[in-house]
Amino acid sequence: MKVVLVTPEIPYNTGAIGRTCVALNLELILIKPYGFSLAEKAVRRAGTDYWKYVHLSEYDSWESFLDDRKPRPESLFFFEEHGEQTLYDPDYQQDAYLVFGCESKGLPLAILDGMEDRTFSLPMLDSRVRSLNLANVATAVVYQAMRTQLGG
Repeated sequence: MKVVLVTPEIPYNTGAIGRTCVALNLELILIKPYGFSLAEKAVRRAGTDYWKYVHLSEYDSWESFLDDRKPRPESLFFFEEHGEQTLYDPDYQQDAYLVFGCESKGLPLAILDGMEDRTFSLPMLDSRVRSLNLANVATAVVYQAMRTQLGG
């Protein structure tokens, strides 16, 4: 299972997600451009002293990621606040790519086009909440996706 961040903007979120990936032996895939430098202290601070252990891959674009990895469409799981299904619906396989967009805009429409059946959300019961923190969402999704592997 892999976590994919498309054009992440906030170094603390990327660092925290990297830390979760280390804890669960997952690869973290970052798609450029970033809103920060990976050399920034903020990334390392959020990932604490675990950042050096992150299994990290980087791609210059979504297209270069697709060309290199050639993921099966059914292995792609996109997470957006308005997904047609919730994170509880799919049957996650071990070759899954859990894909998240940037903090301010989410995933580009060009990526989501035609993938409505592969787009999922986290339920929010209070309509006053517009969105959730990316690092929190990614962690919730990863643990849900891995629940059977983790003994749940």
